[in-house]
Amino acid sequence: MKTGFDNKKYLKMQSEHIQHRIDQFDHKLYLEFGGKLFDDYHASRVLPGFEPDSKLQMLKQLSAQAEIIIVISAKDIEKNKVRGDLGITYDSDVLRLMDSFHDNGLYVGSVVITQYSGQESALMFKHRLENLNIKVYLHYNIPGYPSNIPLIVSDEGYGKNDYIETSRPLVIITAPGPGSGKMATCLSQLYHEHKRGIHAGYAKFETFPIWNLPLNHPVNLAYEAATADLNDINMIDPYHLEAYGKTTVNYNRDVEIFPVLNTIFEKIYGKSPYKSPTDMGVNMAGNCICDDEVCKEASRQEIIRRYYESLNAILKGTGSEETAQKLELLMNQSGVTIQDRTVVSAALARAKETNAPAAALELPDGQLITGKTTKLLGASAALLLNALKELAGLEHKLKIISPESIEPIQKLKVDYLKSVNPRLHTDEVLIALSASAARNETAALALRQLPKLRGCQAHTSVMLSDVDIKIFKKLGVQLTCESDYENGHVYH
Repeated sequence: MKTGFDNKKYLKMQSEHIQHRIDQFDHKLYLEFGGKLFDDYHASRVLPGFEPDSKLQMLKQLSAQAEIIIVISAKDIEKNKVRGDLGITYDSDVLRLMDSFHDNGLYVGSVVITQYSGQESALMFKHRLENLNIKVYLHYNIPGYPSNIPLIVSDEGYGKNDYIETSRPLVIITAPGPGSGKMATCLSQLYHEHKRGIHAGYAKFETFPIWNLPLNHPVNLAYEAATADLNDINMIDPYHLEAYGKTTVNYNRDVEIFPVLNTIFEKIYGKSPYKSPTDMGVNMAGNCICDDEVCKEASRQEIIRRYYESLNAILKGTGSEETAQKLELLMNQSGVTIQDRTVVSAALARAKETNAPAAALELPDGQLITGKTTKLLGASAALLLNALKELAGLEHKLKIISPESIEPIQKLKVDYLKSVNPRLHTDEVLIALSASAARNETAALALRQLPKLRGCQAHTSVMLSDVDIKIFKKLGVQLTCESDYENGHVYH
């Protein structure tokens, strides 16, 4: 609950640093934007004080100079690739991103379809965008990419790609997800701009790993935990160490690709503007940590949460043992175990006491609240009500939702919607509480406590339904679950 990151300083410093990088070139910078722009909840968890939309707010400060290009791979269009966090396909997310940028006063210049090799689905998407008066460009597969540099930096390589018309000095290259071709789009544009006599620049904006924190700093280890399924590994940047004698941190993919990038820069410019992968970055987050211990502890908790997520994914059939084992190693490196997450033992003890699913939540003042399964409520729903009562200063025995209000919802679920489980989920109990708040000031008082749950830690003794998980996420509660289904069921 404590603040470890100065968000105001970050917004100012980051925008100024990007402006400085623009000025280093012919007032034309292609900025590859990694990570999530609107909702970077990972950063807000490991850097308490970092707002999830900080990067968006920073861009809004540069909105008069910036335009955005959204990149999507033809291969991802063809296989209907889905964003796991949103549950929508990448092509649908392109449209969502465009609306979101527009609503925030940011200009989207065009969409680029990369890795195009005649996919019919990609052409259909192109026509759909063009019917919406959106400019669309095609970038093609280059045989031997990225090692065949003579072909890549030629008229048959980058030169074959469409030249993207841009009108502003800062061009943000973003995408629905990784592997979309952001870097290749930037480099293709550098080639085309150079042929037109413009010395455009390239830079990369990735929040993690933080280059000026130690390699094994918990914040950087938490990034490795977040990308455990991708096999990303933090490492010392050897090129930066050789060039400047300074130790900085990068990750394996950028370090591995740097010799290729460096050669491409030399082919385009005659001389590379960068001596290391770290040089290419513009991230200032490490300079804005105001309480290192707070960020360390928050990051250790994130690693434990990621470990639980990996165990849950194995149970669902969407994860691997290797990912869980890597996360266990990261926990060891960070010096933590699951016992360092206080809500775990509280939830398990309550479950053992009641012989039924239970849940626990840690309030901002460190107090532990538990919830048990009843005939009317699931453990998570009971936990929410108990936490809201405590925050409102209400007696726990007080009924802020009358059983008479709950029973009709149960009847709807079981008799009409044919649900097997009559107990209320978290979303249903919040709706019932909202309805009660219209007539009952006590219920209204409890409802007003919901914002205070943001950032709280919670744990449940069984796996929750997707509905409950999403509610906790929307409330900003940082949840973990035991990798067990209720009553030993295998279908969930």
